Parts: sequence; C-alpha cells; structure tokens
Amino acid sequence: MEKNPTIYLTKFLVFTLLITYSLKVNAQDYEEVSTKNPFWEKVQIGGGLGLGFGSNFTNITVAPSAIYNINEYVSAGVGLQYSYVNQKGFYKSNIYGGSLIALVNPIQQIQVSVELEQLRVNTSFNSTFGGVTDNFWNTALFLGAGYRTNNVTIGIRYNVLYKENQGVYADPFIPFIRVYF
Repeated sequence: MEKNPTIYLTKFLVFTLLITYSLKVNAQDYEEVSTKNPFWEKVQIGGGLGLGFGSNFTNITVAPSAIYNINEYVSAGVGLQYSYVNQKGFYKSNIYGGSLIALVNPIQQIQVSVELEQLRVNTSFNSTFGGVTDNFWNTALFLGAGYRTNNVTIGIRYNVLYKENQGVYADPFIPFIRVYF
C-alpha cells in the first residue's frame, strides 16, 4: 500500500500554522517578561512560505527564521527550510535543511546579506524503465543586497557556489522579500 504524501504534508502544514499562531499569541503574553530580559528585545522572527500549484504540479515551502540584532547596523541569525515538490507521474522531492545569515545595514534603507545554506535533497524519479532516486547535499553561499523599509527588505541575492545543471537552483540570481517582526 502506497503512502499518500499529501496527508503527511497537510498534517505538517497544519502543525506549522498552529505553532506559528501559538508563538504569536505567546509573544504577546510575554511582552512584560521581555522587558526584563534585553536579549529577547533584540530578537526578530520571520520567514517565508511558498505555494505553487499547476497542472499535476505541487511545490510547497515553509522557511522560518530568526535573527538577533547585535546593534542597529548588524544582525545574525538562523533559518530552517522544508520543501515538497511533486510533478505527478515524473518525480517527487523533499528538500530540508538550515542556514546561517548575517545582515548589515550600512544605512537605514540598504541591507547587505551573507547566507550559508545547507540542504538535503531526496528526489525520486519515475520512468518507463523503473524508478531512480537522487539524494544529495546542496550547499549555497548567497551574497545579497536589497532596499529596506521598516521590517521588509526587497532585493536580490547571488549564489557564489552555483554550478550550472547541479543542485536545486536553476539560476545563481534569486530575488527575495525578507520580513522580520
């Protein structure tokens, strides 16, 4: 009996949304406590959520992250990522891992970033001659720059470790929208 990944993915997304909502509610409850501990006053939480659907195609990404504001110019943090990609009848892929990020704001409107990302890629291909799997680690080192307004930054990043036709990224340049609360 084949397991249905949609059920597991739905459970994962519901769990993630409940945890995210719980963190938001708890953050409001602990507002009084955070004024006593200056560490938490400098922590910001953000991340990304990606959904892509098409003709027999599904792409779902969940990527939470957190940064610590060292001062008004420099921040450092960590992130997690999980992606599920499925082209019905062709391939399925689970991608998961983490990243380290450093942000520098030389002036209030400009943000420069360095991000080291390590992802595990587990892909299975279906073909007329049988199934093939491809499991590997994908390492990326992104250098980015963007325009910043309040807690939102819009920009582009470049993967200096990019090799054509290798890894999970189709292009070394990737636009981004970064939001931290």
